[in-house]
Amino acid sequence: MEPPANTSPPNAEQIDYWNGPVGQRWLAYNDWLDERTAAYGRAAFAAAAPQPGEAVLDIGCGAGATSFELAHAVGAGGSVTGVDISAPLLGRARERAAALGLPVEFREADASRPTFAPHSFDLLYSRFGVMFFDDPTAAFAELRKTLKPDGRIAFACWQGPQFNDWYERPLAAIAHILERTPVDTRQPGPFAFSDPDRIREVLGDAGFAGVELQPFATPFYLGRGATREAMADDAMEQVFRVGPIARLLEPQSEEINARARLAIRASLLELACDDGLEVGGAVWVVTARTG
Repeated sequence: MEPPANTSPPNAEQIDYWNGPVGQRWLAYNDWLDERTAAYGRAAFAAAAPQPGEAVLDIGCGAGATSFELAHAVGAGGSVTGVDISAPLLGRARERAAALGLPVEFREADASRPTFAPHSFDLLYSRFGVMFFDDPTAAFAELRKTLKPDGRIAFACWQGPQFNDWYERPLAAIAHILERTPVDTRQPGPFAFSDPDRIREVLGDAGFAGVELQPFATPFYLGRGATREAMADDAMEQVFRVGPIARLLEPQSEEINARARLAIRASLLELACDDGLEVGGAVWVVTARTG
């Protein structure tokens, strides 16, 4: 007997994920997340080098912070289109664009199945928006079609968990309490492009040429505050809002949750410095051009 056909639309799981409670949490703490990830986006922005008059597609634009930076760079003669699958985040992006008076277009759509006309853009840009495609090679092949013949792509994606203590440290702190599931770096998620060889393979198979990767690392301030305790309070809120800890602890008992919170807080307090709770953060800045 033939197995039943999969009738789910492409990227259905990610679309549900970013339009459900997770999307609402990211919306509620969007300013916090934008501030913590801004430096990594700027590294990709510098590599992208958007020019006045260019047309740019911002992939996974979220609440629009990167789209607005791009709009300032390309000026009145250029154009910026932000695309995302999260309706809550796009709603915030449109509100901010209106308040800023910036003519950025935002579309709720799956960037892996773009509906833009061929040769629409000079530049494809993304800050952490390209790691969630269910079929990345096909997605990048479709995105490449939207580029002009001399177009280019630039994006930031996380290096492996071992180089990103914002992810790894809380998990390590509770390793003696709960067994963790290894990260599958070939599945959609924050570390889907942590392997440089996979990035080159995916982009090469999608038809891109001149693929280059540059490592970029800078502190990620997981907690801010006037005192070490305030820093820890801020960090703990974020650890339990986004990331793997909340999902891991949700089905556990109150006793396990209490022990885990104590262990994570103690581990984070060790990192307090003048600027906040500083953990490691490292990305690949990836650039390529149409072949």
